[in-house]
Amino acid sequence: MPLRVIGMMSGTSFDAVDAAAVELEFEGDAITLRPLGLVSWPYPDALRTALAEALPPRPIGADLICRLDTEIGQSFADVAAQAVEELCDGRADLVASHGQTVYHWVEDGAARGTLQLGQPAWIAERTGLPVVADFRARDIAAGGQGAPLVGLLDVLWLRSRPGNPVALNLGGIANITVDLGTDRPLAYDTGPANALLDAAVREVTGEPYDQDGARAARGRVLPDALDRLLAEPYYRRLPPKSTGKELFHLGHLDGVLPLAEDSLDDALATLTELTARTVAEAILRHGPTEVVASGGGLRNPTLARRLAALLDPVPLRTADELGLPSAAKEAILFALLGFLTVHGLPGTLPSGTGARHASVLGSITPGRGPLRGLPDPVPPRAIRVLPGR
Repeated sequence: MPLRVIGMMSGTSFDAVDAAAVELEFEGDAITLRPLGLVSWPYPDALRTALAEALPPRPIGADLICRLDTEIGQSFADVAAQAVEELCDGRADLVASHGQTVYHWVEDGAARGTLQLGQPAWIAERTGLPVVADFRARDIAAGGQGAPLVGLLDVLWLRSRPGNPVALNLGGIANITVDLGTDRPLAYDTGPANALLDAAVREVTGEPYDQDGARAARGRVLPDALDRLLAEPYYRRLPPKSTGKELFHLGHLDGVLPLAEDSLDDALATLTELTARTVAEAILRHGPTEVVASGGGLRNPTLARRLAALLDPVPLRTADELGLPSAAKEAILFALLGFLTVHGLPGTLPSGTGARHASVLGSITPGRGPLRGLPDPVPPRAIRVLPGR
């Protein structure tokens, strides 16, 4: 019997909470996945502002962490409830919530911890459904990077394609999955996708992003600034590796790029070139025959055109062309991982994250009843103590 799962995600750009509904079922040694749709809500303005103030390099107190954990959880609960009603006709079985990453702790190339906010109890209370959340911590405990987790979906979905496909996601951070047809696939963060672009626009204009990449298209690349940005040691580090806004935040541009209204177009052109070049160089090291892309960066035509030019003659395709909605892919990923978790199955690729072994991911917050498909329990009235061994 298929399970209807709501997968939820807000990425490092923290522009919206996405909820994708899918039906998942085992079919022999495969999983069938049927997308049912996507709903997406922007954060309330006050919450978005508070979240921006909590991200690196700003200091943050326990009071703000508590407030954000609650208010992000409530926002996720609202979106989850909408997804259940609009996408599942009021009937779903499980919610799998990634939450909102506010910090990814990496030292000397090793991940030490990670923090995602968005208290799942609010989702369980609002929807009545069990919730799987906190997906990344277990992989870090097993010695992995905790990111990117999309590698398992990419391998299961794309490894049967001919040649040597590479999967690419362009969110706040860019990540790729490579060597899909081998017994040791890799998945790693290449560096920024939208993170620095969005930070620069927000700093100067207050807008969340460069609409359609229009300002970047009008600007010119500043070669000296680009060279200084490309000197960041992260780009030369070998995988497995992961990163986030603890490195690629507004302070990363201090003394390198002038950020003012009259210089913003050139700054955005330079940052677009930085993203396109670092992504393309990482991909081309692996000898790809095609690149299958997803993520919000595809909605920036200036970035997409430059990336396609650098990859040429390797074709740049979208996940939509192969039947998986690009805008929903990350939310669908967490639906898949939640589905695996409730079946007691691992959700990681150790060769991708660098973990010692594959792990069943997440923590489960119960709903109002048992997960559908499991036997209905009888409320206990007593405990019988059996003889010890």
